[in-house]
Amino acid sequence: MDYELDVDPALAAAVLELEKHHASAGWDQPARLYALVDTAQLVEQEPGLAAQLGLDQPIERGSLTPVEQEALPAGQQLEEVLPGIVWPAVVTGCAAVVERLVLPPAADGQVPEDPAAALEFAREHPDAEEVRIVAGVTRHGAAYCALRLRSEDDDMAVMGGPDLVPGLLELLRGTLEDAEDEPMGGNDE
Repeated sequence: MDYELDVDPALAAAVLELEKHHASAGWDQPARLYALVDTAQLVEQEPGLAAQLGLDQPIERGSLTPVEQEALPAGQQLEEVLPGIVWPAVVTGCAAVVERLVLPPAADGQVPEDPAAALEFAREHPDAEEVRIVAGVTRHGAAYCALRLRSEDDDMAVMGGPDLVPGLLELLRGTLEDAEDEPMGGNDE
């Protein structure tokens, strides 16, 4: 894997850890959302939780621990839920895991505007590809994505980079805004 100089290694490691975790569960999984917290801070402030997570050993400074959030509300897509979430300041970043159908660039302009018709069009398109996307961002502006194609379901075929899914990254960044005004209790949900 090529390493890019503008990639936050702690964020990339957390995103790749999440991708590998979800790959072990197989496909056709619901979307998931994770808070990313500074591991050293978690160990210091929540030693019991850290021990449950196996984090009570020496750790590298600056690593991030993903903390899975509650399941999304029934019938709602992740992209619909994210605008209503605001993380408390203790959360360093966040990540999301989603499975989507993607179409080749040649399909641009052919997709119906009606969401139900668009989904049917994508399902029936001969070149549609199922992908698992793991996208993460930090308050410091870092972003990283991992992408696995169902047709190439192999750890060595996972693609990674800081801007593979710009729309999802932007929605995740929006959840980290205005946290200074939030109480330390959690998100808006």
